[in-house]
Formats: sequence, C-alpha cells, structure tokens
Amino acid sequence: MRGDGPLDQPHTSRIYDYFLGGKDNYEIDRRAAQEILTVWPTIRTAARVNRQFMHRSTRFLAEAGIRQFLDIGTGIPTEPNLHRIAQEIAPDSRVVYVDNDPLVLAHARALMMGGEQGATTYLHGDVTEPLDILGAPELAEIIDLGEPVGLSMIALLHFVEDDVDRILSTFLDALAPGSYLVICTITADFAPEQVEAAQDVYRVRKLPAQVRTRAEVTGWFAGLDLVDPGVVPPHRWRLGAGDEMPAAFDAKVSCYCGVARKP
Repeated sequence: MRGDGPLDQPHTSRIYDYFLGGKDNYEIDRRAAQEILTVWPTIRTAARVNRQFMHRSTRFLAEAGIRQFLDIGTGIPTEPNLHRIAQEIAPDSRVVYVDNDPLVLAHARALMMGGEQGATTYLHGDVTEPLDILGAPELAEIIDLGEPVGLSMIALLHFVEDDVDRILSTFLDALAPGSYLVICTITADFAPEQVEAAQDVYRVRKLPAQVRTRAEVTGWFAGLDLVDPGVVPPHRWRLGAGDEMPAAFDAKVSCYCGVARKP
C-alpha cells in the first residue's frame, strides 16, 4: 500500500470510492478508474458485491457475539459503514478503522461516529506494518486484544505486495481465541484476461495489483475454522433464499471471500 499525496498519484481507496458512485475522489483517480473500466466493465458490480459481503459478514460476526472490530483498508466512508451495521445488532460494539489515505482520515473524523454505547475511532496506518497497528494507542483505547476481535480485510489484500502470510500471522497471533478473520480479494480464476488487463492499468499508475487463486486464498485461513460455505465468490457467501446468482456472474465479480474463526 502507498500513502502518496492526493494530487500526484491515484489512490486505491479513492478509485474504489469512484466505483461505488462516491464523490470523494480526484481527477487523477477518476482517470485511472475509467481506464480500468475499459478493460473490466463490470468492476462497479464487483465493488458493490464486495460492499454487500462486508454487510453480511459483519452481521454474522455481531450475531456470533463479536463486539470488537478491526477494519483494515477502510476506504472512503460509504453508508452504512461497518460500525453502523455492528451497532444495529449490538449497540456496545467497538470499531477501529485503519487506512493509509489522508483523505480517508478527514472523512472518517467527520462521519464515523459511534453510538452512545459503542465506540469508533480511526487509525492512520498501513497493513504492511501490523505491529504498528497493533501497538497504536488509539487501538488500545478501543479494543482489548485479550477478548475476541473481528479482523476485516475486504478489497485490500490484492493491493499488498508484501508477504501476506507474515502479515496475517502477525495479526492473528495477537488476537484472542474466538476472533474471526474476514477476507475478500481479487482472483483471475474466472476471467484471467480481463483481470490481468486491469492489473496492467494499476501497475502503470504505480499501484500494486496482485491476484490470487482459490488455493492461495484458502491457504490464508490455515489453522482457522472456516465458516460455511468456505472460500467462495462473495455473492455466494450466505445469501438469502432466492438470491442465487448464475455461474456467469462469477466472472463479473472475480473475487474470493472467506470468514474463519480462530480456535
């Protein structure tokens, strides 16, 4: 991940905001987004599906008794945010958001306010430096690492070039038993030419863009108890009755997701 200034280079969180129909992005972000749309026309759909998976997985964790959430790669606030969903189910839920884009910080301070019983804060940090995040005073004020935490990394790890296994093991080692890991990331398994062309656009813009296979994503959950239905495209994770998508929809989204519990 990168933390460059807002005007000299596009940022992944602002590009994602554009795909979701947001207005908190710059012309340099919109140009990059339009280039990606030319090679992956359904990436707006993928962004929306990722967001919907965040909603469902957060509800699942809250209903499973999780009251502390660490959301890394937060992005520009888009209602409903994670803390809104968690606090609707459990008003005492506490949420720490982490991102490395200064624009996210400005919006987070204004919009991400917790409920009366719960608490919400924002931490400027980078997923590639997990110890800095875990040791941050802002995190310690909200989250007790001795109690279970829901660790969310949605639409994030495909922008990480560092050793993901090292990053995840560092976080998970610090979390209490009963914690959960939530991941959603891009794959080229369904539409390799389309996704690889999008990768090229990101790389030309000096943004990392990694794709992983289902086996690689499944490996990130090693040692954890995967929640049914396991590692699947996000639009196939615990949908309501009658909401099934045709097989061709997988190529439009081109992502895998999973939720797992630390025993």
